[in-house]
Amino acid sequence: MAGRAVARALGLSGSVVGAAHAVDLPADRAELMYHLYDGGGVQASGPALLVRKSLFDKVSLSAGYYVDAVSNASIDVVTTASPYSESRSQYDVGVDYVVRDSTVRVFGSQGEEPDYTADTWGVDVTQEMFGGMTSVSLGYTEGFDQVGQKGVVGWIDQARHWNYRVGVTQILTPRWLASVNMEALSDEGFLGSPYRVARVFGAAVPERVPRTRGARAIKLRALGDVSDWFTGTRWGDGQRHAVHADYRYYWDNWGIRAHTVEGGYSRYWGDRWLVDGWLRFNRQGEALFYSDNAETETRYISRNRQLAAFSSTSLGGRVTYSWTKVPGQYEVKAHASLEFVRFDYDNYTDVRSGRPYAFNGTLLQLYLTAAF
Repeated sequence: MAGRAVARALGLSGSVVGAAHAVDLPADRAELMYHLYDGGGVQASGPALLVRKSLFDKVSLSAGYYVDAVSNASIDVVTTASPYSESRSQYDVGVDYVVRDSTVRVFGSQGEEPDYTADTWGVDVTQEMFGGMTSVSLGYTEGFDQVGQKGVVGWIDQARHWNYRVGVTQILTPRWLASVNMEALSDEGFLGSPYRVARVFGAAVPERVPRTRGARAIKLRALGDVSDWFTGTRWGDGQRHAVHADYRYYWDNWGIRAHTVEGGYSRYWGDRWLVDGWLRFNRQGEALFYSDNAETETRYISRNRQLAAFSSTSLGGRVTYSWTKVPGQYEVKAHASLEFVRFDYDNYTDVRSGRPYAFNGTLLQLYLTAAF
């Protein structure tokens, strides 16, 4: 309970306090969202719906539906195939159960595309200790994919995925939280794309990647109420201010190393407005078998730009407006989120221009939430 109490004191519950846990069941609510991504020749848009309802003060049921209408003319597509359009959909269900100081969540999802299906299930357990000052979480997810190819009848291959995770959130002071989260990931099966090609001396050859992959990731976060920093200034108007800082390190046995740093600021304006802003930097190294244009053909070879060396910068903001509220009955909020991202590749060439590839992307999210 203390973790949630601090989150509320910071005034950021439901925004940037993603690492804090408590034994309270999630609030009954419904969410309706529209999302739009446009960047690098890819445009994806569609609605999403989530409904959550508790039963007997011990169980919370949730169900969600997500749709993407994708128009793909990315550099991978336009240089090796024809642009295309398709639709993706995903169904999610979940059950949360409270047992004393623990919360157990079991969930599953199914995603469908014309040439790909993904089935996932998982479980998360969160335990509060030391009077709610410390929260420990354990999780496991398993996924099974079937991979197809347009023009080929039936599935051509499959892949399996496992994710193990552990996290600790600690209340440091009445104003500050810190957390550390670790993940171990394992993949097996068809991990490439039946449409992608590599280049060897300028000639196109089928992509070949290993059928196994192991990865690790660790994320550190600090979050605090900094309202007292503004005392005596024109911003010291009794409103709540908070900041957060994240660092994530990822590495795998394909040779990829990636660093991500993020900083953010949040503030309430009056009783109805909450504004969040963040800036994120990411730097990734290339996979061992990645090559922009290989000089020799090896057992494994790929020109997948997601395995190349690149850097990205993201700048985003979100505005939340408390539309209407009846204490103890319901609350309706409107949200708008906009994020800009820039990708710059070190060793992935745009064959149309002969220069290193780079592109800008924009992600827009508009959604309504109703707690009842």
